Amino acid sequence: MPDSHALPPHDGPDAAHRPPDGVSDATVKALGKLSEALEVVEHARGLLYGFHRLTGTADLALGEAVDMLRDAGHQKLANDIDQRIVGRNIASGRWTFQLVEEYDDGYYSEFKAAEQRARDSLVDGKRHLFEAGMKERRRSHGRAHHEALPQDVPAANGEDAEN
Repeated sequence: MPDSHALPPHDGPDAAHRPPDGVSDATVKALGKLSEALEVVEHARGLLYGFHRLTGTADLALGEAVDMLRDAGHQKLANDIDQRIVGRNIASGRWTFQLVEEYDDGYYSEFKAAEQRARDSLVDGKRHLFEAGMKERRRSHGRAHHEALPQDVPAANGEDAEN
């Protein structure tokens, strides 16, 4: 009995988004879950970079505020803030750039490499096979805006996209 992701080559995903022969639905689902996990790690990485940028921006603005407090005659308060907070580590011995580098060089790079190794060894490196199968199950075949591939989309004037 053929797997449910096996589709005729003329109706469905392109070759880059079809599992190689003999790959089971369970494998495609497992790789889909692995890809989903990597997407969450990518999102977390983006948030970490946002944290890095926001913290740096805050430190620079704090430095300006300290200068303004000094200019306004509040030396003692400005010195206290300057010494306690401006340029302070956010974690033991680390500024945010060091956290970003540690995340990138450790957890992130190992996670990304593991996902790539899994795809390379199981499905010839193909990406988004689970999503391509989901698209086929969810789209309304033959309906406008439900085309399998971009080249299947008719031109705006009603003619074939190739004309």
